[in-house]
Amino acid sequence: MTPALRMLRGVTCTLLVAYPLSWTAPLLQAGLLPLFGLSEISILTGIVSLWKTDVFLALIVALFALIAPMAKILWLILLQWDKLSMRGLRWLEHLGRLAMTDLFLIALYITAIKGLGVGRVEVAWGLYLFSGCILLSLVLSALTPWIVQRDPKTSSETCEKPVYK
Repeated sequence: MTPALRMLRGVTCTLLVAYPLSWTAPLLQAGLLPLFGLSEISILTGIVSLWKTDVFLALIVALFALIAPMAKILWLILLQWDKLSMRGLRWLEHLGRLAMTDLFLIALYITAIKGLGVGRVEVAWGLYLFSGCILLSLVLSALTPWIVQRDPKTSSETCEKPVYK
């Protein structure tokens, strides 16, 4: 195994810890927020609050913020450990798009809240952690096919077909 693949695997595995941490970290600090009724909002507390008022929206946020990013990381791990062929990379791209949608939703909420003039809203460190996790997973998904295909121990059937058409 090449040092590049070893490092890639290590960084990918750190996201298994960083994502759940980012879900509990405060995303926003709000003075008055009628929808949530909280002073600090994390992804998990936001989903719980949304569940009480709008179950459908809570399920959408849970899909984009919790399920899609973790599915993407697990998929990357399977690719990096040569448990899936590189043909599965197409599905990984779709999972990445779902994870990025969550950042858009959070930015939309912040803009709407500030535009309404309801209380005071400040971005907290958890938003940067969550954004960093998503951006790092994008970088890892771009590097994975490139590094795995250059590893001498990967099977020939994994590298047989081109990654992108």
